[in-house]
Amino acid sequence: MLKKGEIIIEESFCKGCGLCELFCIKKCVSMGKIGPGGFPIAHVSDPEMCDGCGICGFMCPDMAIEVYKYVAGRSS
Repeated sequence: MLKKGEIIIEESFCKGCGLCELFCIKKCVSMGKIGPGGFPIAHVSDPEMCDGCGICGFMCPDMAIEVYKYVAGRSS
């Protein structure tokens, strides 16, 4: 199966609001380890399920998430 998308999370920007987890349709993102501020930070829990829809990145108020969508037949 070809990878359809990729999520990159900058943990130092994440404040643990959980909006990415709440709105991820594929349940690829979840709140994980406790960060330096004492709150849980987002991590990619199931990278194979990501289709690069971008909802998690759009919902992140701190711009901690970058999303890449891979399109078959195109190289970049």
